Amino acid sequence: MKFVLVIPDGAADEPQSSLGGKTPLQGAVIPHMDAVAASGFIGQADHVPASMPSGSDVGTMSLFGYDPRKFHTGRAPLEAAAQGIELGPLDWCIRCNFVTVVDDKMVSFTAEQIPSTLARQLIETLQRDQCGNEQWKFFPGVSYRNLLVYRARNTPAPFGPTTMTTPPHDITEQLIAPYLPQGPGAELLRELMERSKSLLTACPANAERAATGSHTATQTWLWGQGQRPALTSFYERFGQRGAVITAVDLLRGLGRLLGWNVIEVEGATGYLDTDYAAKGKAAIQALKDDVTDFMVVHVEATDEASHEGKADEKVRALEQIDQHIVGPVHDYLRSQGDYRLLICPDHPTFLRTKTHSHGYVPFAMCGTGLVADRAVTYDEIAAAASSCRLDRGCELMPLLFQNAMSQSAVSSLSH
Repeated sequence: MKFVLVIPDGAADEPQSSLGGKTPLQGAVIPHMDAVAASGFIGQADHVPASMPSGSDVGTMSLFGYDPRKFHTGRAPLEAAAQGIELGPLDWCIRCNFVTVVDDKMVSFTAEQIPSTLARQLIETLQRDQCGNEQWKFFPGVSYRNLLVYRARNTPAPFGPTTMTTPPHDITEQLIAPYLPQGPGAELLRELMERSKSLLTACPANAERAATGSHTATQTWLWGQGQRPALTSFYERFGQRGAVITAVDLLRGLGRLLGWNVIEVEGATGYLDTDYAAKGKAAIQALKDDVTDFMVVHVEATDEASHEGKADEKVRALEQIDQHIVGPVHDYLRSQGDYRLLICPDHPTFLRTKTHSHGYVPFAMCGTGLVADRAVTYDEIAAAASSCRLDRGCELMPLLFQNAMSQSAVSSLSH
């Protein structure tokens, strides 16, 4: 049996006046997602514990069947795994965003989607002029998403579990002062962020971009720190061999740590201009081989649309996912025999606040051995009317594999 999970990141939302009082899922034309709900069942899942920050690092870990309260250590270590950066037992990794701060307000947490080529130049500048030693090292990623690694070298790190940092996408258009790092090591992180301002301003390429009228990188923002998590492989836990398609490093990294095949897709950007059709075709191709039992297709565009407050773009992204991913993949699965298909976001991302939120997200599941309920559409309202509600979102993955897992995998779930 083949299993597929489609993640429309941050798709869950509130009713919008611009959509006639409908949520984006209700306002979008998504016949294939609706067909999954109609032929299977729908419900709600809460993937982010109230005590934890609402982000994809927490939400997807839960969605993949791992309780984040037990396994989550931070976002940055997952992204480090995506880049092949090895972390020692005492090392720490920190997410390093390039951001635009004007008049002490967070104007853009992406430095207006800073080009990767420029971001790499800035990372090289920071490493050369700000660190200059082997204990601290900056690593370039994609666009504004970069990393800073602290090599402990058998000495205690200045950070700890009580070090508090804030995701910059949670404070768009807000004063940054209340959200600067707090706790152990905070003074050091603040100093690094402050020193980055003059270095970025002095970079000629950055100044040239500013001259074009773009919001350019004014400083770094350090957050999401953590150490390498201790995760049991997905195959050991569920008896399924996995693969993932995503343009987001934290999903790539989490996939690698779980032992999955990470499939690169040309044109997958992690933004609104991603190639949805290429992702759908790549998923089907992967399902044809004998080494993929479980296929994850993650799309970031819905989340990005919310961060930018663009309801029309969120609706468009949902319709593209429906047309180019859910529809073709479902058609292929039905033509091949036994299967199960699950659609579920990792967390809500509200257009109103332009940020992630805690709360339930709707899921729809259909396929072999599953009995249809009364739902006919896939959206928040239909899911809320369902009797299926998972307060611990990590219980959704075992539900997908129910009656299809080996006995050894089933017994491991209690450990």
